Amino acid sequence: MNFRKITSYALVAITLAALTACGGAKLSTANEQLERGEYYDASKTYRKIYNKLTKKEDRKLRGEVAYKMGYCYQKLNMSARAAAAYQNAIRYGYPDSTAILGLAQSLHGDGKYSQAVKSYQDYLALDPKSKVAKNGLVGAQMAADIKSKGSRYIVKQAKLFNSRRADFAPQFLPGGDFDQLYFTTTNEKAMGDKHSEITGMKKGDIWFAKKNERGEWQRPEAVEGELNSDRDEGICSFSPDGSTMYLTKARREPNANTGVEIYTSQRSDASWSAPVKLEITADTISSYGHPAVSPDGTWLYFSSDMPGGSGGKDLWRINLKERAGSLENLGEWINTPGDEMFPYVRTDSVLYFSSNGHPGMGGLDIFRAELQPSGGWKVENMGSPINSPADDFGITFDAGESGYFSSNRGDGRGYDHIYSFVKPDLEIWLSGWVMDRDEEPIPGAVIRIVGDDGTMQKEVARDDGAFRFPLQRGVRYVMMAGAKGFLNARQEFTSDSAEEDAEYGVDFILASINKPVVIENIFYDFDKATLRPESKEALDEMAQVMRDNPNITIEMASHTDRWGDDAYNLALSHRRAKSVIDYLISVGIAQDRLQYQGYGESRPKTITKKLAREHPQFQEGDVLNEEYVERLSPEDQEVADQINRRTEFQVLSIDYQMY
Repeated sequence: MNFRKITSYALVAITLAALTACGGAKLSTANEQLERGEYYDASKTYRKIYNKLTKKEDRKLRGEVAYKMGYCYQKLNMSARAAAAYQNAIRYGYPDSTAILGLAQSLHGDGKYSQAVKSYQDYLALDPKSKVAKNGLVGAQMAADIKSKGSRYIVKQAKLFNSRRADFAPQFLPGGDFDQLYFTTTNEKAMGDKHSEITGMKKGDIWFAKKNERGEWQRPEAVEGELNSDRDEGICSFSPDGSTMYLTKARREPNANTGVEIYTSQRSDASWSAPVKLEITADTISSYGHPAVSPDGTWLYFSSDMPGGSGGKDLWRINLKERAGSLENLGEWINTPGDEMFPYVRTDSVLYFSSNGHPGMGGLDIFRAELQPSGGWKVENMGSPINSPADDFGITFDAGESGYFSSNRGDGRGYDHIYSFVKPDLEIWLSGWVMDRDEEPIPGAVIRIVGDDGTMQKEVARDDGAFRFPLQRGVRYVMMAGAKGFLNARQEFTSDSAEEDAEYGVDFILASINKPVVIENIFYDFDKATLRPESKEALDEMAQVMRDNPNITIEMASHTDRWGDDAYNLALSHRRAKSVIDYLISVGIAQDRLQYQGYGESRPKTITKKLAREHPQFQEGDVLNEEYVERLSPEDQEVADQINRRTEFQVLSIDYQMY
């Protein structure tokens, strides 16, 4: 219930019957108030008339008055009252089906989505081609999902900027560090003594707040100079250098409908000059409001009900440098048969605006539109909590994904208030541990990470081997971990492109340079040296170890269990070790970096900490020789034999081709 109701300048055109049964003078007064767009005064007058229509023969008149009262409440953003009035109009047999549409829209704006869906469907049964009702139905059907899905925006009421009346349409003054915020207010200190017939509040003025040297917002105050008057002023934008203000000013003439026009004011130091009307077209009947200057100062975007649009209020633009012949409608991607208002031009290809014509949560929703290479616009609802069932509009951004907007959410009087919003940076992390093959931490290990976005980071593992990196979404990373006495280990990782916080885990297992390292999952055909296909993954990982450590040479060793002839086991293990070497050579590892040796059963495995954890029947340090194994139970003997059957490598040198 504020000056923006004037700037919505949707004037009702209703054929009024000559009603005399309930006091002709009062009813004619109410009808005249409604025609002039004086919704607040009209609603009060209609309410008095409605309460007098108590006789049975007054039902028809009561339905008509209820309809007009509902229309006024809808314009005043009193959705609950509007819905009740429209329901009464329908109950008393009001014949115009727009009462059903008004009921649907009011229920939608009151957040009663399931009831709104039914009313939209009822209206569409009568008018199946109504785009307004179709879009409203889609919005009501998806509103609950929009709310439950939410977004990363955090919204709070900016209490310092808000009065006990309506405060809305914030806008940063360019040319600074976003340290001055202008907005429209109808607080009791606004100029003039009379309250608006349209809103019931003081007429709007432009106020501003600024930050002190500590970056703290100070209490708002009226702008200096001749800008404000006892008429309605507000909803402003600025030239890129901040020296010219474009503002909306009410047009109030005797015996004429309320409208708005765009004016300019010049700044001299901290003072603003008296507004001067900006001539856009020769059309003096249409309204022009909600100016928004493009960042380069070339275009002025605005909202108007002038002919040639899609219906309701449309968004238009005009070239400020060459106005003649440059006026253009933003087209069907942006404009609907509903109202599109409050444009905000963030870049030459990104536009924000409010609309009750595109599917949304109810009332006005804020939409983001991005210009496409084809020349059309991609329009997206900004979602909850930026949007709500109430009216959400008049957004402005600072340098990042934060700023202010206005909304009448949660205010039964329909008063607008200013809200802050911020979209926190995504919290995407990669964490893990660097450990040796016995799963013991390697403190001091160095982890390097390179992203395909050009970022490079380095981290040192803590005493427990842990590390943690911040990431960006949708980036492919290559990571390398290394430590003195250990081979480097490499991994690749791509972060999810989803816009949500996440933490990913990646561990590095480093092989020691100073002791043999078992290669897990190497399999041979029974009693043969032929590598089985399921060994390929482990062999490829071994090849990658060689690539990640280009200065090492190794010995590949194969071991058997205690069964069989010593000479046979020695020969078999020799052939098996050679099979592994042959595979590594086949995938590009230089032959002179590789040696192979078969040890048969001559080097039984010594139980490590890791093996002791995996097989508690053994103790760390136990040597699985034939004498030890034969003392075990048959089940444990099989486990011991399996541990002894292994393929492992030992680093021989770390200076290959370094000289």
